[in-house]
Amino acid sequence: MADGAILAIDEGTTNAKAVMVALDGAILATGSAPLAITHPRPGWVEQDADAIWDATRHAVSDCLAQAGGVQPVAIGVSNQRESVLIWDRRTGQPLGPVITWQCRRTADVCAALREAGHEPDVIARTGLPLDPLFPATKARWLLDHHAPAGGEPLIGTVDSWLIWKLTGGAVHATDCSNASRTQLLDLALGDWDRDLCGLFGIDPAMLPAIHDSAHVYGRTDGVDGLPDGVPVASAIGDSHAALFAHGAFAPGSAKATFGTGSSVMIPLDAFAPPPPGITTTIAWSLEGRSTYALEGNILVSASILPWTAALLGLDDVDAVLALADTVSDAGGVSLVPAHVGLGSPHWVPDARGLIDGLTFGVGPAQITRAAVDSIALQVCDVLAAMENAAPPVARLSADGGPSRNRALMGRVADLSGRNVAPCAAGEASAMGAAYLAGLAIGLWPDLNAIAAMVRHDDPIPPAMGTAERTAALDRWRKAVARAARPS
Repeated sequence: MADGAILAIDEGTTNAKAVMVALDGAILATGSAPLAITHPRPGWVEQDADAIWDATRHAVSDCLAQAGGVQPVAIGVSNQRESVLIWDRRTGQPLGPVITWQCRRTADVCAALREAGHEPDVIARTGLPLDPLFPATKARWLLDHHAPAGGEPLIGTVDSWLIWKLTGGAVHATDCSNASRTQLLDLALGDWDRDLCGLFGIDPAMLPAIHDSAHVYGRTDGVDGLPDGVPVASAIGDSHAALFAHGAFAPGSAKATFGTGSSVMIPLDAFAPPPPGITTTIAWSLEGRSTYALEGNILVSASILPWTAALLGLDDVDAVLALADTVSDAGGVSLVPAHVGLGSPHWVPDARGLIDGLTFGVGPAQITRAAVDSIALQVCDVLAAMENAAPPVARLSADGGPSRNRALMGRVADLSGRNVAPCAAGEASAMGAAYLAGLAIGLWPDLNAIAAMVRHDDPIPPAMGTAERTAALDRWRKAVARAARPS
């Protein structure tokens, strides 16, 4: 076993990745495959469940081919959260699309539940506001539109789908972190809430069994390229996995994951109702004990960069970043990327993006700078909303592809007034899943052993003065208020 490694599957929104992690925490090999996203109607965002599985298999095959014959002794899974699908219990065939976390098709349902007065109770039980980001209303939509009469549908988030496929259809399960994002879990009890299931019209028998994040869910069976019998030993939402990979095990820690959207997380000692605009979630569960966290979910983060490239006729994201670096500021321009509504801490699903502060002195460079700054400014809004409910944060750990751009992370440091420390490994979500799988099968004894393997790049300190920071945040927040009131 000492010669083996952990195979971590990190199934994201735009790519499926596979990472082979050695017993000292080193990355031995990686593989990836792209994932398509479709927009059948304005505000609707879908993926194909079979395509997700195919991409996962291709990523795993690519990774194993590069691993020099090293075989996995366990598999860990991290996944895009809040995306939901249904499939047939008997055939294993998907029923309808995967409705992704970005999809807004159930905004009217959420609004009706809110107007009926259900939101305070939902927040108290789940830590989550009534918003189409979360799977409960989307699962009901799938059942209404795609479940055949007399069928036996199963409901799951993407981790459940991958566990089902990896185990040859033997296991329908999820972990506490993913379950906590469905809006069907009572956080205090750690189990499906029958009252919430009734509110959303969900039969609990369709839902997966809930286990610890470090847990042997089952063993591989009939997966091309993988031997049968490899334990599937962890499952965790990708943002939670990144928090774990940073070694952020105690209050006072914090991390920001930068990707299509962004997630800011701060661990808590115990469950606490969230402050306005923030959610409470289960970060992970070990040996039957859950670690909780405050989280702010930003809907459009780095995905604003390819959009900006297309808008301005630039070649790619690198061209956007290079042009943004040619100017010292955005020239008074604010770009609010509310293209699919505003997430945390505002939660305005009908908000729409805008570019504010245009003058004849503004050109493409200022617009690209405003797009880059919007990634950092949204993180600042989330941190500000968390300040009264969490211990002070002096250093913000960072991960995701954009965290490797030190100029962008410098903007996060400047505008937040905090040191920013990017994750050195570069695959934080996969690393978190690998660490948890290793804990589950006893490769590493405890959290201290995990913490000893965590590495960060040199922290980036803020260089912006207080007055300049205050003016930038004030200008940004006025633009956000305009975006939140679409005409």
